[in-house]
Amino acid sequence: MNSYSKSPAELFLNRVFATFKDSKDFMILLPLVLFVPFVLSSFYTVQPDEEAVVLRFGRYLKTASPGLHFKIPMGVDKATKVKTKLVLQQEFGFRSKNFENSRTTYESKQFDSESLMLTGDLNVADVEWITQFQISEPQKYLFNVSDPEKNIRDISEAVMRRVVGDKLVTEVLTVGRAKISSQAKTLTQDILDKYDMGIRIVSIKLQDVNPPEAVKPSFNEVNAAKQEQEQSINKAEKFYNQVIPEARGLAEKQIAEAEGYATELLNRAKGDAEKFSLIYSEYKKAPQITRDRMYLETVEKVFKDLKNITVIDPKVQGLLPVYSNANKLRKAVK
Repeated sequence: MNSYSKSPAELFLNRVFATFKDSKDFMILLPLVLFVPFVLSSFYTVQPDEEAVVLRFGRYLKTASPGLHFKIPMGVDKATKVKTKLVLQQEFGFRSKNFENSRTTYESKQFDSESLMLTGDLNVADVEWITQFQISEPQKYLFNVSDPEKNIRDISEAVMRRVVGDKLVTEVLTVGRAKISSQAKTLTQDILDKYDMGIRIVSIKLQDVNPPEAVKPSFNEVNAAKQEQEQSINKAEKFYNQVIPEARGLAEKQIAEAEGYATELLNRAKGDAEKFSLIYSEYKKAPQITRDRMYLETVEKVFKDLKNITVIDPKVQGLLPVYSNANKLRKAVK
């Protein structure tokens, strides 16, 4: 609690009493002296980052927004100002020491009782974090609990130990930090709402998360081995991605070619079957004509690619061979 400071009205009265202490005009000025403090104590100003909780005879009356407000003086109404727009924070595992040259220095020693936590696989992790919050309902913050900041610290620490206790140490130290922060924020807000403290959690941020100093060398060796393992896995996956798609593409190509060849043979067979059916239907109509036509077509196909062939009627006698090539003729004469 802040030390008691005198109000403007009290300062004014003290100055007036000191000025007119031995004066005969004091009784004449007394009504004026009493009226001025009465007026001054009837108004109060709430700053833009504040809200004021107004009590009347000690009972909650209202919450005043920023601006100039009237209240019943002489102790009837009492306004308590609360910084509701300011983001407050609690530090765990370390403390902010001082701020110089745009840099904040931290003190992390002697806070192991806050930061050392047992993980789900029975390992120990050194977890440092910040809980940031705002006062959302000032009347609850002032009157529902006796020491809200201590309660916030106790709840935040209990929740963080619970969340970390459900995780593996590798998850806490590496990829699980964002998930841990999110879960801790949700659980902390649920408990604060249950206690009706008028607090809104803005964020919970993990700062340094490390193994304890005694096991850091061993932990670094384990991390190095895991990195080598991941590199080997990545190389294998790279080789797999190069070979397997190529093999699949070749297989699909061969399958497509085989399917095309099968379709071609099938269509050719169907065409031959239809051709035979058409010839057979014509053959039934005129068998001899069809046989002669087929014979002539076959002979034409056979002799189409042959050269220097002379067809002679076997009934003709004494016919000399005819040579179309002069060189062959010379050789025959010789």
